[in-house]
Amino acid sequence: MTDQPAADTPPPSPLRQPIFRAVWIASMASNFGGLIQSVGASWMMTTIAGSPQLVALVQASVTLPIMLLSLLAGAVADSLDRRKVMLAAQLFMLVVSVALTACAWTGLLSPLLLLAFTFLIGCGTAFNGPAWQASVGDMVPRASLPSAVALNSMGFNIARSAGPAIGGAIVAAAGAAAAFAVNAVSYIGLIAVLARWRPVRPPRLLPRETIGVAMAAGVRYVAMSPEIRVVLMRALLFGIAASAVPALMPLVARTSVTGGPLTYGLLLGSFGIGAVAGALSSGRLRARLTTEWLVRAAALALALGAAGAALSRTLVLTAPALMLAGAGWVLALSTFNVTVQMAAPRWVVARALALYQMAAFGGMAAGSWLFGALADDRGVTVALLAASAVQVAGALVGLRLPLPQISALNLDPIGRWSEPETAFPINARTGPVVVTIDYRIAPKDQVAFLHAMNERGRIRRRDGARHWTLLRDLAEPDKWIERYHVATWLDYIRHNQRRTQADLANWQAIRDLHRGDGPPQVHRMIERQTDAPPMSAPPSLVDAKEPMTDPHRSA
Repeated sequence: MTDQPAADTPPPSPLRQPIFRAVWIASMASNFGGLIQSVGASWMMTTIAGSPQLVALVQASVTLPIMLLSLLAGAVADSLDRRKVMLAAQLFMLVVSVALTACAWTGLLSPLLLLAFTFLIGCGTAFNGPAWQASVGDMVPRASLPSAVALNSMGFNIARSAGPAIGGAIVAAAGAAAAFAVNAVSYIGLIAVLARWRPVRPPRLLPRETIGVAMAAGVRYVAMSPEIRVVLMRALLFGIAASAVPALMPLVARTSVTGGPLTYGLLLGSFGIGAVAGALSSGRLRARLTTEWLVRAAALALALGAAGAALSRTLVLTAPALMLAGAGWVLALSTFNVTVQMAAPRWVVARALALYQMAAFGGMAAGSWLFGALADDRGVTVALLAASAVQVAGALVGLRLPLPQISALNLDPIGRWSEPETAFPINARTGPVVVTIDYRIAPKDQVAFLHAMNERGRIRRRDGARHWTLLRDLAEPDKWIERYHVATWLDYIRHNQRRTQADLANWQAIRDLHRGDGPPQVHRMIERQTDAPPMSAPPSLVDAKEPMTDPHRSA
């Protein structure tokens, strides 16, 4: 893959899609409520607990569930109706927010109970996130996906730019309980939009995978996808250092700038204004910079902003520093998000996004604890300067692990594979299935063949094959045999239906190297135990042999 920016061809605006527009507006209103609640929770913790580490744990309690539950949430989102998953998550968070409001109003909140409530809200966010992000690709054309993700980030950060200041004013005027009540009300609009939405979905031709199998398939796909692995590692490093800014901002407001809840809200608002500016500029920057350079610039901006907030003692200097940090925050995270979405096909996109969230938010949860503990021991200034240094180190990692440029990758399914006929009846649970493919390769082509088969094996394992091997016949040196297993006939069908347009180049390269009298021969076999009852056909018919004449009929 080249690391060159793609040509700038403006895609249609995602806001032209009515459902995306409605969900985007309702989500932004909900984000206002969430940020108002966040101000209330963080400030209440500063009043009922004196430890900086407990204050930082408010942020960690929201991000930790995302790390723990995202893969489960992604499997649920890929297996079930994503609209219903989002609706259930929103209703759950509404109930928790109402309970949090009631406890705050009656004076029952303790530090641990406050962390428990914020943890539960984080659980709802964990289940909502993969379903919502994967649904964006169902609402807008692929060409509009980067713009849609940037709009989502911009919507959140428009709320961030004003929501915290409003939250600070609410806390100052009416207390944290009022902020919690506003958040509870903010869920209602999005719940109403989701309840009315009736997406058109393609018919499901195969039974759903169990949640455990779906989770394993998601992990396997990401583990066998080098592009996504790099994004996850970089997101983890970014999240560790980036978390210090929002996690320690209440302490910056209280100790460095010497202010109250309104000052804290203004600082969060400054961070949000910078994030909106970053989202608005992302399209132009993406057209001019590669993915890697965009993330490097974002990381350096956040590092400079964190250092500025650490050294400043006045609101006039701290606010611009946080604006710079906010711009770097949204540019990096939206770029990671887009890269994962465009590197994963639709059947597994929610699980890929979930694993990305686990990496990014897991890093944030660890970073919130780490830099909170450092602030507790050495002070806020030292903690923010340390986070700035770690962020610079993360940007330098890009010299060895650059992000892929994947805008031209076509991950649409091939769509022309059909289930082959068999010589005797089988059902979905029949198995294990063993598949072998015979190739004839000239000696001069063997190096190229091995290179292509190395990629072929990765694709096979990524899509669910087990025990993939390449064999060479000792009696016929030009004969090579590809062999793999799948657990059942249903898994064999899924394996072939997961093939994408991007995989065809590898198949064609292998097909061009084959020099046999006919096309490569495919053998599909059922593994049998010697003490098993016989099948309804002679043993000679167990080997169903069929020429592989069409790349769309690949085995």
